[in-house]
Amino acid sequence: MLRHIRIDQLQVGMFIHELDGNWLDHPFWKTRFLLTRSQDLDKLLAAGIQTLRIDVSKGLDVPSASEPAECVPIAEPAPADPVPRPERLELRAELPQALRLLAGSKAAVTAMFNDARLGKAVDAARVNEVVSQISASVLRNPSAMISLARLKRADDYTYMHSVAVCALMIALGRSLKLPEDQVTQAGTAGLLHDIGKLAIPDEILNKPGRLTDEEFRTIKQHPQEGCRILQQTCDVGSVALDVCMHHHEKVDGSGYPYGLAGEQISLFARMGAVCDVYDAITSQRSYKSSWDPAVSISRMAEWRGHFDNDVLHAFVRCVGIYPVGALVRLQSGRLGVVVEQHEQSLLTPKVNVFFSTRSNLPLPRQVIDLSQPGCNDRIVGRENSENWGFRQLDDLWAGPYLPA
Repeated sequence: MLRHIRIDQLQVGMFIHELDGNWLDHPFWKTRFLLTRSQDLDKLLAAGIQTLRIDVSKGLDVPSASEPAECVPIAEPAPADPVPRPERLELRAELPQALRLLAGSKAAVTAMFNDARLGKAVDAARVNEVVSQISASVLRNPSAMISLARLKRADDYTYMHSVAVCALMIALGRSLKLPEDQVTQAGTAGLLHDIGKLAIPDEILNKPGRLTDEEFRTIKQHPQEGCRILQQTCDVGSVALDVCMHHHEKVDGSGYPYGLAGEQISLFARMGAVCDVYDAITSQRSYKSSWDPAVSISRMAEWRGHFDNDVLHAFVRCVGIYPVGALVRLQSGRLGVVVEQHEQSLLTPKVNVFFSTRSNLPLPRQVIDLSQPGCNDRIVGRENSENWGFRQLDDLWAGPYLPA
């Protein structure tokens, strides 16, 4: 809900929806953001702005009418948790909202990329709105948006991959305890990191077979092409340009386009490398099948020299050792699909069991919370659904909320 307030009622923790007056008259290029720093509050108070609109569904509301606004202390948010945290929702509760957001984000990204393809300016306000909405969903439940975005069709890949990497970058930024403004920058970078693929012919991008050396050289041009497009059509800041250019660099120096190594690669680009690869290998493509999420995490951990270890560990903390949708084997011999992460323990998610490896027969579906004290079962390993011939496993965690 929007509320029109005086500038003297503004305080840290409020979500600014719109600043009244000409944007040239104040120091903020964006008009929709969460106010997290007292320094920014001071800038707004000094900018001569008289009134503004806040969104109380995304941040703090004004004090009650019986409490004088000038008597409310303006406190610096706690460094470890600068964002007013909405109540965390269970996966099932957030899935309907995430599904609607996924459809809207796909439409917005498709329109933005098509504009860029035609040489038109990318709408920065639209980018900010998409990132803001995805960020809010990730706060309510990180797994909902991240897991649904993984279930993309091959012909939607470029657009939905951008949405998925945006969500993953936001979740990873919070796992790394970055300030919220940097989390937003990371999300923006994720949304735009692959925009350079607009310059790559579709017959190369979607080729079902192995690329020739010449075709791979063409693919490797997309980071530079992306930076060129962003510089010509959109003022998105240095972080988005950096991630666009360097998300294919590897810490051992074997990546492209410049063969950077270690600390030569920025933190945001190292984050982008992890998020980009995870979504790519867990997605169905025209030339390959998707990998199970837990198998993907395991294999990424084995690729020495590819990722920054600290960043990869933070990534695992936010998606889980056994991400939602992963097929796992329990000590009891039952197979199940992970349906919910446990915030305090990566090893004890909720699992929807459905099959017995001992009898080799289906079981009545049952959700087991492995974190409960009375639970005597535990995960003993990951399983690959292709080895079992299972189909429609995503129905076990997403149910009616699978993307069309």
